[in-house]
Amino acid sequence: GESLVNLADRYQDMVVLDADVSNSTRTIEFATVYPGRFFNVGVAEANMMDIAGGMATCGLKPVVSSFSVFLSLKCTDQLRNVVCYNNLPVVIVGGCGGLSDSFDGASHQSVIDLAILRALPNMTVLVPSDVVEVPQALEQGLCNDGPTFIRLCRNPTPVLFDGQPPLRIGKMRKVNDGSDITIAVCGVPVFMAIEAVDELSKKGVSADLLVVSTLKPMDIETLTASASKTRRVLTVEEHSTIGGLGSAVAEVLAKHCPVKMDFVGIEDRFAESGPYMGLMAKYGISVEAIVRKSLSLLNQ
Repeated sequence: GESLVNLADRYQDMVVLDADVSNSTRTIEFATVYPGRFFNVGVAEANMMDIAGGMATCGLKPVVSSFSVFLSLKCTDQLRNVVCYNNLPVVIVGGCGGLSDSFDGASHQSVIDLAILRALPNMTVLVPSDVVEVPQALEQGLCNDGPTFIRLCRNPTPVLFDGQPPLRIGKMRKVNDGSDITIAVCGVPVFMAIEAVDELSKKGVSADLLVVSTLKPMDIETLTASASKTRRVLTVEEHSTIGGLGSAVAEVLAKHCPVKMDFVGIEDRFAESGPYMGLMAKYGISVEAIVRKSLSLLNQ
């Protein structure tokens, strides 16, 4: 909400749509300041996506906001046939990504959204890593000529990139330079990967750490340069190991630089209700899991 308010004067043609969850997504902050540019369509996500597509054809810049699980599943037909087929500049902001809506359980936990959105033609897919990258991702989306999906977390996370170069579509951040293994990570687990790199260093392992804020289009040059150097790649994500970052990286490397790989993420299953970080650890996303799988990959 705060990021939308801060961008509103710069993008006078920006409008915001929400599906009756503005208290949770915080678009209510934008609605309070700019009520004439905010549209609450109620619990009608598919209709909201069609409305946004129509607004885009009229020269507006719609930002569609709801829980990521609903945007990726309830709106798939409208995303495909209205927004993506016509390559419309709609920004889709999926809140409560991954396990971050932890206490509402599997029905609200969005662990397959990246797989769905990444497969849609013309769709750009962004996963900011911290609060600093959120407004940067929004502005990149507003400047994009086609549809953009931005996946957000519900809970507070560590600030990582204050004062660093801004997020750019199609570019990775190299956070650490190493020669033994490449760790490619997106979203909330970035802070875990940073800690894991420190732990690996204490064990004599030098890790190349790549932060992948853009899953699509992928930064092929940076990824293949790192993989060709280390010959070992571990991906880390708060998503199913099917179809998300791990799959995107594997697709690139299979074509350009085949290497040994492994994956940190949620195996092929649903999760449950519980504290956020507790669920992350239980379903295999932790500093310890990154260290363990890195060492195992190095021993192959």
